Amino acid sequence: MEKSDNPWRYKPWWCQPWSIVVTGITLIAGAWFLTRWIWLTILVAIPVLAWMGLFLILWPRAMQQAYAEQQPFEDESS
Repeated sequence: MEKSDNPWRYKPWWCQPWSIVVTGITLIAGAWFLTRWIWLTILVAIPVLAWMGLFLILWPRAMQQAYAEQQPFEDESS
């Protein structure tokens, strides 16, 4: 049985892309709707967007690269 190179397949529901996006948008929107202070919203948005970027862009790429490095070089033998 071949392992999937989709890293999201092995994560729980609360760590899926849709839940990360919903949580991030909720935190940023919540900061705005609760305070109506743009500077506080920006202070909340910066780390939240960094967190989203890490888990939605960088982590999946790193996992796919690690998976690709573990695979035997089947293409070269064909």
